[in-house]
Order: sequence, then structure tokens, then C-alpha cells
Amino acid sequence: MDLRRLRYFVAVAEERSVGRAAVRLRMAQPPLSVQIRKLESEVGTPLFRRDARGMEPTAAGRALLSRAREALALTAEGFEAARAVAAGRRGRLSVGYMFALAHAVLPRLVPELRRSLPKVDLEFIELSASTREARLLDHSVTVALCMPAIRHSEIEVSTIGTQRLMLAMPAGSQLARAAAVPVRKLQGRPLISLPWPAEDPASSVVTSLLRRHQVSMPVATRVETVHSALSLVLAGEGMAILPACAQLGCPTGVVFRPFLDADDAIDVAACWRRDSLNPLVRNFLKCAEKAIRQA
Repeated sequence: MDLRRLRYFVAVAEERSVGRAAVRLRMAQPPLSVQIRKLESEVGTPLFRRDARGMEPTAAGRALLSRAREALALTAEGFEAARAVAAGRRGRLSVGYMFALAHAVLPRLVPELRRSLPKVDLEFIELSASTREARLLDHSVTVALCMPAIRHSEIEVSTIGTQRLMLAMPAGSQLARAAAVPVRKLQGRPLISLPWPAEDPASSVVTSLLRRHQVSMPVATRVETVHSALSLVLAGEGMAILPACAQLGCPTGVVFRPFLDADDAIDVAACWRRDSLNPLVRNFLKCAEKAIRQA
């Protein structure tokens, strides 16, 4: 039994006339009559009887009619669901994000995703420098918001914004009294450092900034996340050079200052598997770019 024959049957049952059903279906009457007879042969019993009102469904016909309507409705719903998924209007989206971006981006991004993708199931997963690449590669995260971008042959990257680098230090530090800090003032001071990019330590924007100003900061410790860096700054273990958005989650006792003579910035990137066919990614990018612009 095919869906086409079911549609023919429902049309005849609703119109109570092969002639009117043929007009509705935009086909000739004889082929429609043939299809109804084939359906009755397939079912093994008459589905219609003729009376004064026209083609009246038999008891078997009435039993088939309700289920045929359900089958056609479910099929139409299935087709629409498939189209919606293909168009990026339905489905499941697992969004990874690095903590530094949480306060600056998520309050704008999440409502935008809910508004733009109301029928999509959303999941949000916090990532660290050591987990972000693995979570993308093992498919546990569909798309990730990262600083800096992940450089990997299997991962696609789209830069959606930038964050200016700032100096995080204890509020009682002498440098905190200035509105902006010259980079040379960092010479010899201990640095709370985030991990270098795995593929090339020299490509770190912080390393580049310090090298350009011929400043050396001994690394006191390396940490995985911005909130760990801020905790150690608060504990007096050193200073950290972090993206400006990190100050939104800054604990009391830590202050941020811009650099007087540098405006270096770090890219904010959306990253996803290069072989991903999930159409939700492109819709996510539109929402993320809008949220970053507003941040």
C-alpha cells in the first residue's frame, strides 16, 4: 500500500464521489476508479457502497478512513520535520563555551537562540583550554565559542569578534592606581598564565605582546581557566593578561586596567567539526555574531 493510494481513498471518502474527488486531485476519473479497486483488492474487502448520497464508506472503509487520515497527517508532519531540520529550524544543538565568555555573551546569546530557534533543543557546556578540542572531535559539542580559535585540521573556524587584552591585578597593587598601565611596567612581575595554543606556543597573543615591548614576565603558574587565573591573582600569586570580557566575572579584590601603549586583542571564534552537516551551525553563527556585537 502506498501513500498515493491512501490519498485517493481519503479524497473519494470525503467527497463521496469519484468524479468530485478526481477534480480535487486534478486527475481523470477512470484512473482514480482503478486505484480505488486496487486498494479494495489489497485490503480484501469493499471500502465503498453506492447509495442515494453517493459513495458511502463501508464499516471497513470507515475504519480505514480515520487511520488513513492519521497516516497522511503523520507523513506530512514527518516531511515538515525533515525540512525544518534541514533548514536549521529544528533539531538539537550542543553549545560549548569558555568561561571567559560566559558573562559577556551568554546573557545575550541564549535569549537570541531561544527567539530565533524556538523548536531547537539547546544544551550549554562549559569548556576549558584542555577539553574544548576533544569535546568537538568526539561530537559531544556541536559548536564551541572559543578564545583563541582552535587550530586543527578537522575543525572549521569562523571569527565572530574580538576582545581587547587587559591587565588583571590585585586591587591593592601600585599599578591599580593608574587608569592605564604601560606594558614596560610589567617587567619582572610574576604572570598567571593560561595555556599556550597547543600547536605553537609562540603564537600566543600575550607572548607576542610582551615580546614586542621587550618585556619578560616569569610564569608563576599556568592554569586551565580564566576563573582559576582570577582566583590566583586575588591570592597575590601574580598578574594575568586576560580578555576584557573576563572582568564581568571578576571577584571583589581584583581590578582590570587597559594598557596605555597597546591595544592587542584576542579573537573570539565559533568552532565546529569540518565534516559536520548540521544546518543549525549556520543559524547559530548568525545569533552568536549578533550577541558578540552587543557585548
